[in-house]
Amino acid sequence: MPKISIQDLKKIKEREKAKMVLREGQFRARITVHMGTCGIAAGAREIMSVFRDEIARRDILDVMLTNSGCAGLCAKEPMITVELADQSPVKYVKLDKDKALRIFDEHVVGGTPVEDYALARGSETMAT
Repeated sequence: MPKISIQDLKKIKEREKAKMVLREGQFRARITVHMGTCGIAAGAREIMSVFRDEIARRDILDVMLTNSGCAGLCAKEPMITVELADQSPVKYVKLDKDKALRIFDEHVVGGTPVEDYALARGSETMAT
């Protein structure tokens, strides 16, 4: 069995710390990908992967990525809801990879909603 290095232990510590921050609700943003069957058929899995990859690539620890079932607007899929701790939630519709990346950059990271893809604001509440 190989020995664990100090660097390995630091990586494990950071990974577990990130899990605890999210579990305890100490996050500044939550992205919910709506993944009912209609969402999945429309490409929600790809959208989920885009956000998961960006969070990992940028080593972001204070953004929770989660999923939900059908949001009831099948013709508008794939859809996400972005909630920042200090703003009303925004529901985005008819997404693709490029739109998802723009939303991540401008809204999740930058704090400015992307009105071009937004359907509604304030339809959900952030859990505290």
